[in-house]
Amino acid sequence: MKFDVLTIFPDLLKSPLQEGIIRRAVRDEKIEIEIHNIRDFALDKHAMTDDRPFGGGEGMVMKPEPIAAALRHVHTLAPDAHVILLSPQGRLFSQEVAGELAQLDHLVLLCGRYEGVDERIRAGFVDEEISIGNYVLTGGELAALILIDAITRLIPGVLGCADSAENDTFSQGLLKHPQFTRPRVFDSVKVPDVLLSGDHKAIFEWRFAASVRQTLQKRPELLEHVNFNKSEIKILKKYGVDKELLMHS
Repeated sequence: MKFDVLTIFPDLLKSPLQEGIIRRAVRDEKIEIEIHNIRDFALDKHAMTDDRPFGGGEGMVMKPEPIAAALRHVHTLAPDAHVILLSPQGRLFSQEVAGELAQLDHLVLLCGRYEGVDERIRAGFVDEEISIGNYVLTGGELAALILIDAITRLIPGVLGCADSAENDTFSQGLLKHPQFTRPRVFDSVKVPDVLLSGDHKAIFEWRFAASVRQTLQKRPELLEHVNFNKSEIKILKKYGVDKELLMHS
């Protein structure tokens, strides 16, 4: 997977991309990341990338010429790259969207700034817009990092354990079960006995029920379209999970 990121603040991206799983994925050649400074494609000696909006109004708008030149440069090397504008007007990013994008070979992430990019860029040079949530950031760089992180961990061979991504929160539509590690007793609270039992079936059932309970308590809307099968309902009844939830399954 190749990521090209277009930004006017490349240094914002460099440090996070040199740590943890992303660094290892680059080292192991699972992904490639190239950051392009949009200012390098500006037409004037001051490397201007923004200007006042026609019609008046607050703020500045990113000029079309430098962005178009940067995108054309990337497209000369990869004509089939999928161009994403990070924008509050885009479709909402989710685990499902991350999985969809992880199937592609090449993503170009365009980071907007100020009041946004010239509409002619959005309409003529972008394949889709993606939003990471219903709030406003100062630019698209943090959103680009989120996409890179979420997508990279779904690429085969990136995570140490092949089941990690599949069992993550949201991958199954549920929040993850509570996690425990050593010591067995901390601040007078013990690790649940079942996790120390060595009984893999019992541990699986406990974790499944705990996952559903976590979701019910913290993000109940995630359960609106979940239908549990007979075996799952049996496990949930065993652990006393909400009866009303089971009635709708």
